[in-house]
Amino acid sequence: MKVKKIPMRMCTGCMEMKAKKELVRVVRNNEGVVSMDLTGKKPGRGAYVCHNLQCLEKAFKTKRLEKNLEVKISDEVYDKLRREVADEG
Repeated sequence: MKVKKIPMRMCTGCMEMKAKKELVRVVRNNEGVVSMDLTGKKPGRGAYVCHNLQCLEKAFKTKRLEKNLEVKISDEVYDKLRREVADEG
């Protein structure tokens, strides 16, 4: 019997490897628009963050999210991400 492998991703906030389903994907599309990807299927460059505000804040402060998505993220977009993570968590 073959055991199905669980896809793992690293949180850009705490830098811990976790199961993909436990994380929120933040995606940058071709137009450079950054948004939350709750389905995990949106096209574009993605980065993962835990379902808590501490990890999002840490990813914001260290600019790791910007580095991973290769785009400057505005405060409005961060506020939107914060609200969405708060609603999720």
